Amino acid sequence: MSSTDENRAASASIYVDADACPVKNEILKVAERHGMPVIFVANGGLRPSRDPMVRNVIVSDKFDAADDWIVEHAQSNDIVVTADIPLASRCVENGALVLGPTGRRFDAGNIGMVSAMRDLNQHLRESGEIKGYNAAFSSRDRSQFLQTLEDVARQARNA
Repeated sequence: MSSTDENRAASASIYVDADACPVKNEILKVAERHGMPVIFVANGGLRPSRDPMVRNVIVSDKFDAADDWIVEHAQSNDIVVTADIPLASRCVENGALVLGPTGRRFDAGNIGMVSAMRDLNQHLRESGEIKGYNAAFSSRDRSQFLQTLEDVARQARNA
């Protein structure tokens, strides 16, 4: 591994689509353990942090402004945390390691099917075939996320 690669691996960051992220505390725990910077990106409402490894980025309220910012900045080997499937797809295309707040990994092998299911469910909701309820976020989801993020952080660090 070249010194540039080593610096990149050491500086892998965690980008968070933070507007409705339920696992911010878990992200901070894992990031601290691995010495990874965290960038929370939102349209507003973020609590300031005194931690020098945490950066809050407030973007405009333009549609997809936070998504666009994350896509522009997250690079290969960075981690992106989002429940937004179109954002996940864009980040996977750019080589980022992507996971949802329930711990589900998104990668080149599954993002196509995940996107297709999202589109199908949206169509079924709009046509009234199904209700638009999401399952409640559970402590099991939180635990699964924490384990998956730990695994992904190790992968990013060792890449």
